[in-house]
Amino acid sequence: MTALSRIKDQLIHSRYAASVLSGVLLGVSFPSYPFIRLELLAWVALVPLLLSLKTVEKAGELFRRVYLSMLLYCVISLWWVSLATLPGGILTLFAEAFFLTVPLLAFFAVKKMAGYRFALFSLPFLWVAWEWAYSAQDLSLGWLTFGNSQANLNLMIQYADVTGVWGISFWLLWFNICVLMVLDGNKKEVHRYIVIMMLMIMAPLIYASVILLRRDVDAVSSRNKLRVTLVQPNVDPHGPSEPGGSAQLMERYYHITGRAVRENRPELVMWPETAILFAILEPPFADELKTLRTSLRQWDAALLSGFIDVLHKGNRSSSIYNASMLLESGNGAPQIYRKMHLVPFAERVPYIDYFPWLGYATFSLSGISGWERGGDAAVMKLSLSGREVVIANFICYESIFPAHVAEFVRKGARLLTLVTNDGWYYTSYGPYQHLAIGRLRCIENRRAMARCANTGLTVFIDKFGRIISEIPWWQEESLTADVPLESSLTFYTCNPDLLPKAASAITLLLFVVAFLKRRKG
Repeated sequence: MTALSRIKDQLIHSRYAASVLSGVLLGVSFPSYPFIRLELLAWVALVPLLLSLKTVEKAGELFRRVYLSMLLYCVISLWWVSLATLPGGILTLFAEAFFLTVPLLAFFAVKKMAGYRFALFSLPFLWVAWEWAYSAQDLSLGWLTFGNSQANLNLMIQYADVTGVWGISFWLLWFNICVLMVLDGNKKEVHRYIVIMMLMIMAPLIYASVILLRRDVDAVSSRNKLRVTLVQPNVDPHGPSEPGGSAQLMERYYHITGRAVRENRPELVMWPETAILFAILEPPFADELKTLRTSLRQWDAALLSGFIDVLHKGNRSSSIYNASMLLESGNGAPQIYRKMHLVPFAERVPYIDYFPWLGYATFSLSGISGWERGGDAAVMKLSLSGREVVIANFICYESIFPAHVAEFVRKGARLLTLVTNDGWYYTSYGPYQHLAIGRLRCIENRRAMARCANTGLTVFIDKFGRIISEIPWWQEESLTADVPLESSLTFYTCNPDLLPKAASAITLLLFVVAFLKRRKG
């Protein structure tokens, strides 16, 4: 017996060792600090777990093994969420681990009806269908989409402009199954699957080479660029409030921005999420709004900033939103976008519209007991001399939702802008994960992104998901760049849900076939 065969047998007959190994491999393969690059481990991470499930015949035993694996995955990759709110963080880890078991529970159901091998070849469809369906739920965190693990492996994921992140998940799952078949198949199959694995490695590299070589002929004129300045104020959200409160904080923004404008003459200035910590558009703050408009005229630039928005509904009721606004240097009305995807429990309790008493379960990050949810992916139109530039602004956590970002681009957005505040997570690798996932949105839609954060990571990203320039972490500074504006639409942008919908349809068909096989058997 070879060493490989002994390892395979140990994994098949181990009770929890394989679960632990897969959980650790999944966790460390997810993006963390830039100097840790273990994403290739995701290409084999599921193999130990899937091998150990081959002989499992009881649903309870399978659930325990899978849940242990997914809980380790969540703890390693998402432990940092507890830095913002410990109860909410713990709840997130246990709940997310539960939802990650669902595709493998479906795998078990198919296995019982049609056998282990049939279930293996069904798993990529089951997994992608569930990832997509789950991401659409209020309760979904959506962070641990399997394809997100490859967000920093730039040369291997350029095909996301066709398939989106769902295609990356699909590719990874098939590669894991090919590795498993090499370990568990006969000699004839081993050679076949080795060839398939080699092709699966080469194909993305060839596609990326073609895409990246083409950039040399895609010259961008000055009219197709926007000069943008990002302001990183470096305000610790956990620390004591600024002396003088919001007024002192606004002075900091004015000071940093004024200096940046004098040196760089931008057309658009960006401040981060909730930079303006009060409802500046409300009548009691008319003087503060006037001061801001006066500054914009002096700077001769537009401002895109996060702020708190209040929408009055009559009968003395009002709704409070985590929002962003585009304010131009003239006297025009501000253009407002209200955040649509809110962090479960930290910003809004899932299904609170149906069960209002759940409002007590909010673990607030911002002093607000719960934000209202915006209803429209509103693009913003920036009027410049002789041209109009449409931009897509989304807020913080929303960058992990592929179809949401694609909707902005279909509405005409030529540039992606993101305002965020990741300072809640101190010096953990949470902000780096958030940045990495945002890079996927650039590749999917072939749009550059201007990402403005409170304490970092403030960066410019090109349409290939590469970082152009950045501000050092936890520093008070500004950053200016001429950002290319794109207009063409990718296949993914036009068809963001095509692959997961197809996977869902095939999943239903596979269940029917498995049921018929069981009846025939």
